[in-house]
Amino acid sequence: MTFLMRMAAVLVLAMPALAEKPNILFIMVDDLGKEWISTYGAEGVETPNIDKLAGRGMKFENAWCMPQCTPTRVTLLTGQYPFRHGWTNHWDVPRWGAGAHFDPSMNPSYPLALREAGYKTAAAGKWQIDDFRVEPRAMHEAGFDQWCMWTGYETGVKASAKRYADPYIATNGKSKTHEGKYGPDVYCDFLIDFMRQHKDGPMFLYFPMALTHGPFDPTPDAPDVKGKQAFPEMVKYMDKLVGRLVAELDALGIADKTYLVFTTDNGSPGQSNTRLGRVVRGAKTKMIEAGTAIPFVVVGPGVKQGVVTDALIDFTDIAPTFAELAGTALPKKHTIDGKSFAPLLTGKADDSTRDWVMSMGGHPAKLHDGRVVPKDPYDERVLRDKRFKVWVDGKGEITKLFDMQADPWETTNLIDSKRHEHLTAIYKFDAVLGKFPEEDAAPAYKKNPAQPWDRKK
Repeated sequence: MTFLMRMAAVLVLAMPALAEKPNILFIMVDDLGKEWISTYGAEGVETPNIDKLAGRGMKFENAWCMPQCTPTRVTLLTGQYPFRHGWTNHWDVPRWGAGAHFDPSMNPSYPLALREAGYKTAAAGKWQIDDFRVEPRAMHEAGFDQWCMWTGYETGVKASAKRYADPYIATNGKSKTHEGKYGPDVYCDFLIDFMRQHKDGPMFLYFPMALTHGPFDPTPDAPDVKGKQAFPEMVKYMDKLVGRLVAELDALGIADKTYLVFTTDNGSPGQSNTRLGRVVRGAKTKMIEAGTAIPFVVVGPGVKQGVVTDALIDFTDIAPTFAELAGTALPKKHTIDGKSFAPLLTGKADDSTRDWVMSMGGHPAKLHDGRVVPKDPYDERVLRDKRFKVWVDGKGEITKLFDMQADPWETTNLIDSKRHEHLTAIYKFDAVLGKFPEEDAAPAYKKNPAQPWDRKK
């Protein structure tokens, strides 16, 4: 052995082992507010598995999503606000089509970044931002190696309406009805199988649940409970599935190297429940706290146990946070609005770097010259810091101001107050608004071929 070879061998032995990339499991429930999660003060319902997660990790009090499905889902994939990625309004692609879809060739998609960093990637549950009849490889293009997704209601395909009993599911490009099966079990089983196949990691699993979105169908544990009375049972079953995934991580011996994030995509769909002694009506599509301030719990390597944080985060932060945890970065060719809160999770920081968070977007978009465009040139939005929250109208003007510490239920509008701290808050948020585009962008996508079921207006 030459001198250089001996020195190289010594250097290799002396080098510390490379840090192992962590697994990431991201669970996002469909349509559920804090008023249905017992660790957040919900009454009359128990979510023991989620409560245990909160005890094992970090519970966020100031985590914000967008108030409806499409704006939230595209925001978390891209790390961009709706005013930038263009999906400021809801657009149910399988149902309305019109050539629209989420196009990762023109938008950032953090699962792609994770896959390129060596992660095995899988998704199961609800996607709804592509039509798998037209784009059978849409999930792969967005960054997933394998997928098991409810197709979304496909116009003209009656079976596709089912996401629960006898669900119609696309698995790795092929759609079929799973007779006698319960959809949420199919999605969960798929992810567990993927974990077992790739337990040596690293892997990224995305579980955008079908639960607890309507229709309010019976669950296997309460087969005789239907209609609105089934909603609490759906919440319980959702919690049961979380418990199954946690148990599998433990059984595989990989829980200590896995970041598990539990959250929801927006508030509940009009269902009322008592939280912290107050009856709270679900506020999906609304920008009050019950619509946008969602449960958010994280466990994983370096995450302190039993911590409740008031750190500000919103859904633009998910993409850069996961990229940092995975030891990679998002493409620099795209503007990313989010800020990574990975240092907070790993104990390197006591707070996020956020001084404000924002939420916007809801209700159906519209068509113009055959393309999906925002319903309004400048969508209404809300911003908040740890104390104050402002509401902004379609002209970009602040119309409401609330002190969220003194008035967490937003009952007293302080917009006309002359107190110094109120004027200072308005001035601060005005400065933030001044950095936003004057008009919201439209979705960027290469239009899919025309289909018979396309919405025309």
